[in-house]
Amino acid sequence: MQKVGKRNTRSLTWIISIVLVLSVVLSACGNKEEGQANGSNGNADYPLEVSIMTITPSAVPAADDNVIKRAIEKATNSKMNIQWVSNNIYGDKLNLTLASGDIPDLIMINDPFGSTFTKMVKQGAFWDVTPYIKDYPNLSNGIPDIAWETTKAADGNNYGIPRPRPVTGDSFFIIRKDWLDKLNLQVPETTDELFEVMKAFVEQDPDGNGAKDTTALAAYISPDDLGWGGNLGPVLGAIESSFIGTNSSWKWDESQGKLIYRELLPEVRESLQYLTKAYSSGMMPEDLLSLKLTQARELFKRNQAGIIVDKTGTMRKIYADDLKKVDPSFKYTDFYPLTNLNGYNPKGAGYNGILAIPASVPEEKMKRILKLLDTWMNPEVFEIQQFGIEGTHYEVVDGKKVTNTEKLTADNASDFNHIVNVIDLPWDTTGETDEETQANELFKKVEAERDKTSVADLSAGLQSETGQKVLSELNKKIQDLKAKIILGREPIEAWDTFVESLRNDPNVQAMSDEMTEAYKKRNGQ
Repeated sequence: MQKVGKRNTRSLTWIISIVLVLSVVLSACGNKEEGQANGSNGNADYPLEVSIMTITPSAVPAADDNVIKRAIEKATNSKMNIQWVSNNIYGDKLNLTLASGDIPDLIMINDPFGSTFTKMVKQGAFWDVTPYIKDYPNLSNGIPDIAWETTKAADGNNYGIPRPRPVTGDSFFIIRKDWLDKLNLQVPETTDELFEVMKAFVEQDPDGNGAKDTTALAAYISPDDLGWGGNLGPVLGAIESSFIGTNSSWKWDESQGKLIYRELLPEVRESLQYLTKAYSSGMMPEDLLSLKLTQARELFKRNQAGIIVDKTGTMRKIYADDLKKVDPSFKYTDFYPLTNLNGYNPKGAGYNGILAIPASVPEEKMKRILKLLDTWMNPEVFEIQQFGIEGTHYEVVDGKKVTNTEKLTADNASDFNHIVNVIDLPWDTTGETDEETQANELFKKVEAERDKTSVADLSAGLQSETGQKVLSELNKKIQDLKAKIILGREPIEAWDTFVESLRNDPNVQAMSDEMTEAYKKRNGQ
């Protein structure tokens, strides 16, 4: 009876999924025809009314009457209804929104190769923007080619506008330099050295309060990070990637002339043993599985953890100013980014999600949305979220805009980077204070050093038809087993058994063949 129930449950889930996708497509087609017949939003003389859903790292997102939002609307002749969603719950919210059929005019898709979005693209539920982009110079020239290339669907077309991010400066380890100095430790360069640092951060009272109340790594494991960092997410995944030498799910094997699935690599087993030992030694939070991203960040901000994985640009926006309130001796330069671990650091894929437009939006309105984004990328418009409003957020001193960072943060200026971001700007290291300038110069120097050795994800943009069918469930199994092993609920031998089953799995073999073929084709082999 129980076996029949499970099978029926799976079937029912599958049927619901198909019905939801079809309902969205049918809704999209109906609305598209209706919208084309109406066409009122296509009138360029009126402000473009556009609904948007995107992510925000802010606890309190920008309100509808936010001064920066209003200034951007005025500059772009638009009226934006923005639905800001916490990055803690964005994955769940996105899936619910896509399934509902009530999709905003512009929606951030955090994984353009996720199974639900891919199915909907195949059903025609989103605009293929490929033929239109050439008409918008900022979109076509201001977003790096690598971002357009690595976000193409299996048919070679783009079903969204990449949110560009620098290929340098990807998220990597950031460590408390003041804690290192206090304990007479060097900046770690290998995973073995990192382990010794983490051990000292737990055992040697780095915060000096006389209590053994610190952890080392502000880590967590979340279902939102499936498919990322070996399904362990950004923090523990960065350690696993440092063992492997890549953040890719695939690694090229020259001797076999093919791509090898990450989970089959022996380095993954070594990493699991390392993380299991680290967890049992208190080097990461005990409630690893229940923490969310913002809660892990809070550990660092509250002076309770010494290592995070993030971008250097998050220093003041997310961490340092709050940390100074707890530990006034903390300096911005104590927010210290590692250059390499085991000689490895990741090169970014050039994007962080895409902005997709549902096919329910009429073509003329779709074009106006593209124009909105293109206009927003103009320097004089993008500067609104960079510097704010003169007299409110900045003053011009000796010909330079001197910003009030606290006021900019209070008005959620950086939130708007999660809709439009321009990345080809020169890096001005000048801060509000000498301390901030010194930190910016440190970050610039470290990122330049990282660029010399960074490793790109060689499988970025490659797709496997079999992978689209099986990875959703497979990634869940992998995350579940890895988490159990790290927490000591399963022995490492359970991983050996699982890997052996993967080797004999025809879907994994097919996925490997398809990815290898796609890789060779892209590289002219």
